[in-house]
Amino acid sequence: MGGDSSAPSPFDLFLASLGTCTGYYVLAFCRKRDIPTDEIELILNAVRDEERHTVERIDIAVSLPESFPDRYVNVCIKSAGQCSVKKHLLDPPEIALSAARSS
Repeated sequence: MGGDSSAPSPFDLFLASLGTCTGYYVLAFCRKRDIPTDEIELILNAVRDEERHTVERIDIAVSLPESFPDRYVNVCIKSAGQCSVKKHLLDPPEIALSAARSS
């Protein structure tokens, strides 16, 4: 809309909030178990439907280092799935729009 792309778009911020929320749950899981997090990466990819100009899928990959305990891999991913932003997408709130003229 005439901007110079010097800042994230509103949708980019939405995707960032989903990634941040997911990462927070991974971080909290690891901290609770004293698992180092410096080599953990979170990669988010929005798969777009170019014809409809929408996102059809959001892939979130949690890259864990070789040293990550095997017994915690599935539980860590389950914990990441508790992200509240993700939960709102699965059961979206109603969005009510209104307009009013100021006097």
